[in-house]
Amino acid sequence: MNFLEIIEKGGISMYPLLLLSILSISTILERLLFWSRVVFKEKKIFNRIMEAAERNWDLVGKIAQEHINHPLGNFVYSPFRLSNPDPDMFHLALESAAEEQLARMRKGDKLLEAIIALSPLLGLFGTVWGLIQALSSIKISDLGTADSSGVTLGIGESLISTAVGLLVAIISLSFYRLFQAFWSNQIRILRRMGSRLEVMYRDRWMRSGSEESEGIIPGDDEYSFINIKPPMTNDQ
Repeated sequence: MNFLEIIEKGGISMYPLLLLSILSISTILERLLFWSRVVFKEKKIFNRIMEAAERNWDLVGKIAQEHINHPLGNFVYSPFRLSNPDPDMFHLALESAAEEQLARMRKGDKLLEAIIALSPLLGLFGTVWGLIQALSSIKISDLGTADSSGVTLGIGESLISTAVGLLVAIISLSFYRLFQAFWSNQIRILRRMGSRLEVMYRDRWMRSGSEESEGIIPGDDEYSFINIKPPMTNDQ
């Protein structure tokens, strides 16, 4: 059977199943394109940002801004949008950006979940409807005769919708689990990067404050960084 014959013989539930399959394929392709951009670049961006944080903090914001369209770059650049953030504000900015990026990564998940749940049910409905139509025309006197062969054929055709529904659900579920694995991995990466950056930022903030309290004005040495002012001491 070709595609049109499958649609015709599958019954009335084949049309909503066809719509769900189109939605599933379009969502999967869009997510594959999104995750390919995220996964293939994340290691390079991660290494560049962490190397800059260890050697020259001033470059962290610039590197993150260069990759503002990538979740990692957008995540790291969020606190650099603030003016003179203290460590607590730095943490809140990273936390807010992480929630935003993780929500963006889950785009399309609800649609795939609905397709996974509805496809088998629609397939089963098509099969039950086909059985009703096939068995409604059978007579007791026709059993075992040539007249009952059409009923047998009708029952076989009614199972097409169940097979199609299961196929759509299986494909959608496979990619849904794949995207969930990518999402879980991004949580670990954002948590790891955010924790390390917070520790470095807090350390530099405290060192800058102690140097100014001793009358030393930080310059361009390894402890200075952009747009950060130490907290005022009691003597000031």
